[in-house]
Amino acid sequence: MIRRPARRGALAPELARLGIYAFLLTAALFFLAPLYIMVVTSLKSMDEIRLGNLFALPLQPTLEPWRAAWSEVCTGVSCEGVRVGFWNSVFIVVPSTVLPILIGAINGYALSFWRPRGANALFAVLMLGAFVPVQVMIYPLVKILAVLGLFSSLPGIVAVHVVFSMPVMTLLFRNYYAAIPMELFKAARIDGGGFWRIFLQLMLPMSTPIIVVAAIMQITGVWNDYILGLVFAGRDNLPMTVQLNNVINTTTGERLYNINMAATILTSLVPLVVYFVSGRWFVRGIAAGAVKG
Repeated sequence: MIRRPARRGALAPELARLGIYAFLLTAALFFLAPLYIMVVTSLKSMDEIRLGNLFALPLQPTLEPWRAAWSEVCTGVSCEGVRVGFWNSVFIVVPSTVLPILIGAINGYALSFWRPRGANALFAVLMLGAFVPVQVMIYPLVKILAVLGLFSSLPGIVAVHVVFSMPVMTLLFRNYYAAIPMELFKAARIDGGGFWRIFLQLMLPMSTPIIVVAAIMQITGVWNDYILGLVFAGRDNLPMTVQLNNVINTTTGERLYNINMAATILTSLVPLVVYFVSGRWFVRGIAAGAVKG
């Protein structure tokens, strides 16, 4: 029995699938290779690092670099480790996440359902603010916060993060609420619900997916921020990223690569944990209308 040669069209899906797998594997290796080097280097002693085997597993793993990075490494004039910056970042991130989400939810709810006079103009101004570079606004904000007595303080850096996050938070919640049927809102109005009652008892409980999306975006953005924390936080409230920069770029004494790698991983742990714990909610929120126009 003579077999017919496979049609060229039948091979196309298989080749496309192999191409996708090859791309995903390459992308995964591209992002995982630096992480692998950071982890194995943080578990080595300096004597082992000097051997130059960058990709080799540690012969005698040790957690001493992690302990030193957390509690002993110098981040400037102080040698108390990155734990000080960790708690500073926590005190900055918590209010800088809760307040923008709450205000953004109220703004999106009002712009989607109540539509007050001038709502379109207000929304246009907010969207314009989303495209203004942060660097352009630094000097005016420094002058404003100095006049208000908030410069180099915890409330000052929180206020800056709230201001810069408002356009994006408003856009997320407005687009999410725009996907909710207007009939649901009208039914609540017929039942006697007012602005706050409908928001608190109806809209907010339905907003869990988009709240998680906003929280992931805000926590990641504020925690990883460097320039705003450096300028506005003040010496007593420097976030973890600023202290990490002081650790990595120090030019005095021996450069301790194992401690530097451990400090870098410690700094990035919080956004990674937040994303992996709530990643499925992030995907659900995006699918539910987080980026719909």
